[in-house]
Amino acid sequence: MQAAGPLLYRIVRRGIGSALGFYFKRIERFHAERVPLAGPVLFASNHPNSLTDAFVIAHSVPRKVNFVATAQLFRFGPARWLLTQCGVIPINRVKDDPRAMRSVIQTFEACFRVLERGEAIGIFPEGITHDDAQLKPVKTGAARMALELEHHHEGKLGLQIVPVGLNFSAKETYRSEALVNFGEPIRVANFLKGYPEKRHECIHALNVEIEHCLQSLIVHLPQLERVRLVAAVKRLYLDRLLLGNRVIHEPVAPEVEELLLTQAIANAVDFTFQNHPNRATAFVEKLDRYEGWLRRLKLSDEVLAHFPKNRRLVRQTFAWTLLAAIGAPMAAYGWVHRLLPCAFIRLAGKRFAKVPADRTHVSTVSMIAGGGGFGFFYGLCVAIFHRLFGWPASFWYALSLPVAGLAAFYYLRDLRRFTASLRASYVLLRAPFAARHLLALRSQLIAEIEAERGEISLVTERSDSYHHLKLGLGAGPE
Repeated sequence: MQAAGPLLYRIVRRGIGSALGFYFKRIERFHAERVPLAGPVLFASNHPNSLTDAFVIAHSVPRKVNFVATAQLFRFGPARWLLTQCGVIPINRVKDDPRAMRSVIQTFEACFRVLERGEAIGIFPEGITHDDAQLKPVKTGAARMALELEHHHEGKLGLQIVPVGLNFSAKETYRSEALVNFGEPIRVANFLKGYPEKRHECIHALNVEIEHCLQSLIVHLPQLERVRLVAAVKRLYLDRLLLGNRVIHEPVAPEVEELLLTQAIANAVDFTFQNHPNRATAFVEKLDRYEGWLRRLKLSDEVLAHFPKNRRLVRQTFAWTLLAAIGAPMAAYGWVHRLLPCAFIRLAGKRFAKVPADRTHVSTVSMIAGGGGFGFFYGLCVAIFHRLFGWPASFWYALSLPVAGLAAFYYLRDLRRFTASLRASYVLLRAPFAARHLLALRSQLIAEIEAERGEISLVTERSDSYHHLKLGLGAGPE
């Protein structure tokens, strides 16, 4: 196994890991065993979350990963030195400088040198970061680079491309979750046959393979207008799928299970639109009525799903009253120290991430601004406390700040949820007709999903049986 990289890279990687650990509740790795621990590797990933994507990959791979990044990041001297030391390779995109073809060639040559040393490079072949659930067209740069280098070494370099699917539960939300889904490595030499004469065909074939693998590692929705429908079906039905799961046959982490079931829901939506368009249209109309009622009453499907479970509400009320009384002092202590840094993060988000229009830069800006804001303010508080009370009181005070800050965040978040639940229950109890109507609509929607799921399962079973029958007949004597 290669070392994780030079000392500076390891220090930066550890710092990035700490920032990711504070921002994300969990970063889950799926099929991490597919990552080659030695030899030249191209990590090709989708790009839903700006600079954070590179941070997550570097944190998730147990070896040094050199990234290709826009030359604009290298304009500031200290940043240029740090990025160069960490193995970041600059590239001039067409929109940066249309005349910089020589720079692009130099970038390829720099990548060749890195891969020839047996190191790894991370690349985002879509070329842009984006916010929707559709993989953008994969550009051919990664395929061209890989085939050209492997051809130069007569297919003996052993270069592999590892597709990486990055999935974020709510990338713009603090303490959300991320899933890094590694695909099977692609051996570049397998696409070299006839390369000098059929260069374009070989590049196209490898590029299609990369694109297909990336689509299989994320929730890819070619029809973006169906994103809302998939999300709605997921809200209504994911709990039932989790209970009666017939899609996944191996123990996996909850984030992986949710991804695979969401992919199954997306495939089912596509199947219904293709085979039963009228049924799909009627379902969408009923869903629109249901969600319209929820908006008018300012309710969520999550709250409605537990209505009218009064015993649960009573238990929840009692538990929250007790927790609120016990946790209030700690939450107040944490929030006193969070107010100014959080205000600084919000200001930075409005200035640099264009919140709420752009969600792709929120996590990056939040981590950078949070590291600076919290680091400066906490450091100032500790310095003042140390001056007043000395050592070791200031040491324990410093340790308490991040713990109290997290406790305050969760306290306020859950308090908001509980307040919303109480308000929703009050509204529904005061309006029994609306409650009955909404619950009936919800039941009808779930029944239709159940019926469609049963039909899809039947079609799949028939298709599998027909396939096995054909194999059986083909295996017999001629």
